[in-house]
Amino acid sequence: MRTIQQPRQNITIRRNNDGNDMRIRVMIIDGHAEFRSLLMQHVTTHWPDASLSSYDPISSGHLPDEFSGAGNDIMLLGDVQGDRDPLVTLRKFAGIQGFPPIVYFGVDCREQALQAGASAYMQRNDFKHNSFIVRVSDIIHAQQTLASTDSLFVGDAATGIHPLIKGYQFIKRLASSEHSSVFLARRESDNAQLVLKVLRQAPDADDGLGAFDRFLQEYELIAELDHPNVIKIFDLGVSDDHAHIAMEFAPGGDLKRCIAAGILEHDAAEYTRQIAGALTRLHEQGVLHRDLKPGNIMLRADGSLALIDFGLAKRLRLEQEITGRGEIFGTPYYMSPEQGHAEGVDERTDIYALGVIFYEMLTGRKPYLGDNAMGIIVKHSKAPVPVLPHRLSQYQALLNLMLAKRPEDRLQTANEVLEWL
Repeated sequence: MRTIQQPRQNITIRRNNDGNDMRIRVMIIDGHAEFRSLLMQHVTTHWPDASLSSYDPISSGHLPDEFSGAGNDIMLLGDVQGDRDPLVTLRKFAGIQGFPPIVYFGVDCREQALQAGASAYMQRNDFKHNSFIVRVSDIIHAQQTLASTDSLFVGDAATGIHPLIKGYQFIKRLASSEHSSVFLARRESDNAQLVLKVLRQAPDADDGLGAFDRFLQEYELIAELDHPNVIKIFDLGVSDDHAHIAMEFAPGGDLKRCIAAGILEHDAAEYTRQIAGALTRLHEQGVLHRDLKPGNIMLRADGSLALIDFGLAKRLRLEQEITGRGEIFGTPYYMSPEQGHAEGVDERTDIYALGVIFYEMLTGRKPYLGDNAMGIIVKHSKAPVPVLPHRLSQYQALLNLMLAKRPEDRLQTANEVLEWL
C-alpha cells in the first residue's frame, strides 16, 4: 500500500501573464485509469503547470487511516473505490481536520455527496470542461481567501490577542468570505464570549471603500433594529488597518446544521414564526434582508433564533443590483424568481426565501435543485410549487402563498405569514 503524505504549506498559485491560475496541487483518487487520465487532461488543459498525483484504490488498496491529504490543494474523488462504498470514503476524508476540499464524481447522488462533505459534486459521465474549471477555480479561490485571513490573529501566540484589535482574545475562526472573516472571541473586560466580524481590507485599500461602506451599513442596519430574533450588536471598532463589529454569540450553531439533523414539525412552524417576526420588524424599518438562508439564522442556547449577516441588506428605496462581475447578489437556492433575474425586489422576495426555508425545515430537502446556479434560478421561475407529504398537508396552502412565482400572488407582508401560522 502506498502512503502519500507531505507537509502542508500555505496555498500559493502562480499566475501567468494573462492572469490564469497555474500551479495548483491536485490529487485524483479513482479505480478507473481512463477516468483518472480524463481528469488529468481537464486540469492540465487549463493549468499546464499543475502538480498532479493519482491513486488507484483497486490496485493499490485503500489509503491508510493516517493519510491526511497534506500537500494538495484539492482532491478529485471518483465513485469507483473497489469494495468500499465511495460515500464512506468521502465521509471519512471529509471528517479529517485540515483535509483539502473534495470534488466528488458520482452518478445521481448529489445530495448524498454534499451531505457527506463534498465541496462540489459533478456527474461522473456528464460534466463539461468549463463547468469543471469554474468549480475548481472557485474552490481554490475560497481556500486562498481562508489562507489570507490566517494572519488576522497572528501576534501573541500565547494569548491569541490580535495586535490591531485590542481588548479581545481570539478563540477560533468561524467563517470567511472575500471581504470579511468571522471569529469567536473572548472580551477581556468581562470574559464574555462574542463574535467578531472583521473587515479584511483597510478602509483605504483597493476596493476597500465599497467594502467598508457596506460594512458600516450592516452595523447601522442592525443597530437600528430591536427585535428578539435579530442578532444583538455591541460595538463597532474602526482603525487605520481594520474595522470590526462585535456581536452576540449564538452557541446553538446555524439552522443549516439543524435541518441536516432533522427538525420536528412543530419546531419548523415555530422557527418560521420567529423568522417572520424578525422580517416584519426589518420591513417596518424599510430594510430588505435579500440573503435569507439557513446559514444566516443562528440558534441561541435557549432555542430561540437570531437573524445574522445583513451584508446584502438594502433600504427598500434602492434598486436591485448586480455586482461588477455580473453575479446576482444572494444564494440561488433561496432566491425569488424576480431576484434571480435581477428584477426589482421588495418585501415579498424575503417572504419567498422564508417559504423555501420553511419547506426545507419540514422535509429536509431543498425544493429546487440543479446542475448550476442558472438551472436552479430557472426552476424557481418555472417549476411548480412542490407538494408536501400528506402528513404535512396542513401547511400546503401557506407554502403555495409564500412560493408563488409572481410577487402579487404571494402573501404581501411577513405579518400575514404570522397570521397564517
